[in-house]
Amino acid sequence: MGDRPQARRYGAGSGRRQRRRGRGAADPQNADASPAARDAAKPKTQVPVWRQGLAWSVLAVDYQRILKALADRERFGQGPLNCQEMASAFGMDVVPARVEALRSKAERLVARGWLAEPVPGRFMLARRVAGPGGGS
Repeated sequence: MGDRPQARRYGAGSGRRQRRRGRGAADPQNADASPAARDAAKPKTQVPVWRQGLAWSVLAVDYQRILKALADRERFGQGPLNCQEMASAFGMDVVPARVEALRSKAERLVARGWLAEPVPGRFMLARRVAGPGGGS
């Protein structure tokens, strides 16, 4: 018997009130929006495959920042960076969420030919990738 009032409060009764008030729309602001339109608010960054002459400007700012940090390291002869070092260099909190976000971006750049990963977890510019202006 204890379940019956709860079932009325949260069950079928609430649906009837909702239909009367909102004609079945649970959220009037998103009633017209299709699932694709709601997802469009979260754009996904495309990382093109590196090719000769492709400028860094085709990448999102976050990816350009990674490339610039690694290019500076290479210019000073300092070697590869890991993601914790990158987070620290960018002034980010060195917490797992931030480090993993950077790792995901770096891995994507490796997969597309922009970066190399000579040792697991350490990243550097791919040999053929030049400065921000374009390929070598």
